[in-house]
Amino acid sequence: MVTSPAQQGAADPPRRVRVVLAEVARAKTAGHTRLELEEQSQIGEALVRGLVRTQLALALRLAAVVVVGLGGLPLLFAVAPAVARARPFGIALPWLLLGLVAYPFLIVAGWAYVHLAERTERDFTALVERPDK
Repeated sequence: MVTSPAQQGAADPPRRVRVVLAEVARAKTAGHTRLELEEQSQIGEALVRGLVRTQLALALRLAAVVVVGLGGLPLLFAVAPAVARARPFGIALPWLLLGLVAYPFLIVAGWAYVHLAERTERDFTALVERPDK
């Protein structure tokens, strides 16, 4: 006797679902901190202010790296004119550094910012969702 897939599905018992007490407890306590954030209480505001402050500090540090890295090149060329007159591959070194090397440097700085900002957000999420003891 051949049975259709619909008939086979009807004969299967329902799947069992495993409920772990720790997951239930975590959901209850994580909701408390989330509630603080949603209600914009003083604790929630302090948590969000800390996240914003951390990300601002990260942005300012990486901006300083970019300013020193790219802004320092004209200073280097002014202080050491011999470096500015160098011509590797027949191209003036300032053009080579500012025209070609600057872009990979900016891409790496942007990637680093995104990576570190996401890590900061993951840490914040872990802080918010961790069970209270």
